[in-house]
Amino acid sequence: MAPAVTGVLETCLYVDDMARARAFYETVLGLRSMVAEDRLTVYDAGPASALILFLRGDTTTPVKLPGGTIPPHDGHGPLHFALAVPADSLGEWRRQLAAHEVAIEGEMVWRAGSTSLYFRDPDNHLVELATPGLWPNYPAGPARTQVPRP
Repeated sequence: MAPAVTGVLETCLYVDDMARARAFYETVLGLRSMVAEDRLTVYDAGPASALILFLRGDTTTPVKLPGGTIPPHDGHGPLHFALAVPADSLGEWRRQLAAHEVAIEGEMVWRAGSTSLYFRDPDNHLVELATPGLWPNYPAGPARTQVPRP
């Protein structure tokens, strides 16, 4: 049996214009940066979760740091990710997106009652805002305590 995984720590996107991407993620989505450098920006995406924006093409060679080496990586094309939002915030999100002229491309009401709003960032990545209940481990109602695997 594999050791336990306790969550997704980082979600990474690759952007063509870091200033444009930062303006979107900070102004439209209200995310707070924890690190902002020329080649990357790291946002607080909730408890133990970070959204990292890398400047496309700037991570295709190994990065050597005092603590070790980060292998090369990169991504192309429109990617998809979802951010968790409270169920009662969808009206506010609709107004926020409209105020910044961000078109909602799709909306889904899931069988369990969760709702997702879909729209694009400036690099054509599909952003999803999802309310509780979408997945069994993202339940509606009171927060659940995670039980460690045996």
